Amino acid sequence: MDFELTNEHLLVASSSKDFAKREIYPGLRERDEKAEPDYKVLKKMGENGFLGICIPKKYGGQGMDYISMGLACLEFEKIDSSARVVLSVHLGLNSMTLLTWGTEEQKKKYLVPLAKGEKLGAFGLTEPNAGSDVSGIQTTAVLKGDHYILNGEKTWISLATVADTFLVFAYTDKSKGTKGISAFIVEKDFPGVSSSSIHGKLGVRAGNTGSIAFQDAKIPKENLLGKEGDGLKVALSSIDNGRYTVASGAVGIVEACLEASVKYSHERETFGKEIGKHQLVQQMIAKMVAARDIGRLLTYQVGWLKNKGIRNTREVSLAKWINCNNAFESANDALQILGAYGYSNEFDIERHFRNSRGALIYEGTREIHTLMQAEYALGYREDKPLEKQLPVWTSEELQEVGR
Repeated sequence: MDFELTNEHLLVASSSKDFAKREIYPGLRERDEKAEPDYKVLKKMGENGFLGICIPKKYGGQGMDYISMGLACLEFEKIDSSARVVLSVHLGLNSMTLLTWGTEEQKKKYLVPLAKGEKLGAFGLTEPNAGSDVSGIQTTAVLKGDHYILNGEKTWISLATVADTFLVFAYTDKSKGTKGISAFIVEKDFPGVSSSSIHGKLGVRAGNTGSIAFQDAKIPKENLLGKEGDGLKVALSSIDNGRYTVASGAVGIVEACLEASVKYSHERETFGKEIGKHQLVQQMIAKMVAARDIGRLLTYQVGWLKNKGIRNTREVSLAKWINCNNAFESANDALQILGAYGYSNEFDIERHFRNSRGALIYEGTREIHTLMQAEYALGYREDKPLEKQLPVWTSEELQEVGR
């Protein structure tokens, strides 16, 4: 296992950092305060290749590997979580799922414009009464002729009102339990599909979040993703990718908090010396250093496993759990170090503190990940080889296809 970043990785990290500072950061404080996303940024993400960073060139992407995607997420979230969320949802949850499960016709029709940044994709699993418990979804899809009739509601969906296509999960046969869940590609303009925004969020305020409703929506039969009953497998494979992007992005928050804390510790003096000389401040900074290095190693490991086509459900769960916990603790400690200034939106720490709290809920609550790690250790869960369950794209295939 080699954790040395390649020149391509370093270029991705550098270009992502420059883009985030140049295109995302200006006006961010005002957008966050007013809860007004800047949709021009989404267009620029596409124009600069970020929305298809690890999609094969054959399908309009950049053909880079999974570590490249993780580095982009890190640099974006170092500025603001709302930017990383776009990569998580559009790329990790939607586009990469189409790459894995879609037919060639579906990839040409839907994946290519998504990878080129011409269209935006979202992911519809969570419902008002179903979050961690996927089996609790109520949305149904009934086959009538050459269409499925979709009814139900999804909520807390990122990009809900701006996405062009959604991956939606619904019961096609509830008598089979979770084996009766299927996945569908749904266009926002299909009759019976509507969406609305959610307001009043604590964090990720500069990002779009909303609900999607389906009222006798007609979905073409050919928009079934995989086979009927594959929905749970599709969802779980998608979530592994989503968790990787969240885990990677969380390291960005840690790094932002560490850098702000070090800078302020040199500038602020109390009792005749820099506050960085006080041991309790040093203790908080040392925790951030550990969180940064542990976080990078955990995400590099998951990226390496993904590049090899090896199942990483346990490893990515661990990375998501540990990194998101550490991001919240780092933001909390940084706020303490900056004192009253950290409590004000004059500094970025206040935003990182609010944003980092949400990551303890989405993509699997910290409680779910705690139980998962215990169950793996106790032998109640088993890491079955991914290649026996799902089609796998290795980093070599991502880079070679279409060259």
